Amino acid sequence: MTTIDVARAVILVAVAVALSPFFIPVGIAKCFPAQHLVNLLSAVMLGPAYAVAIAAMAAVIRNILGLGTLLAFPGGMIGALVAGLAYRATKNMYIAGLGEVVGTGVLGSLVSVWIVAPLIMGKTMALATLMVAFSVSTLGGTIFGFVALHLLRKGGIWAP
Repeated sequence: MTTIDVARAVILVAVAVALSPFFIPVGIAKCFPAQHLVNLLSAVMLGPAYAVAIAAMAAVIRNILGLGTLLAFPGGMIGALVAGLAYRATKNMYIAGLGEVVGTGVLGSLVSVWIVAPLIMGKTMALATLMVAFSVSTLGGTIFGFVALHLLRKGGIWAP
């Protein structure tokens, strides 16, 4: 753990929270493309542990501010973990992006519908609805993440 990594993590949490007013409402869920952009950046630049911690902290702050729901935890954290592990294994940001999409769009929506919504929130939601919503959100955020990573590399801020 270096000071620069902690500083980057704090900045990424701030970016996720600052952009959280931009969301896609779907039933009881609020889908945040910015969180998925941040997940990809943190997974690639800092690794899976930081990525999960950043997603968790952003979810906590968004929930405290009333800008998120409890579905932010599995939706963001699982995608961040899978993206970080995918990048660690391949050193390929596009594979990390695929990990973010699968982690959030498939695994995160499954955990949200089967565990978080019914057991913690006391609500039910159609799996197909949430899977589509999470997938659209993560696809958009991941595309923005690729653009951001290219710009950060070009600016000398990140070197793969």
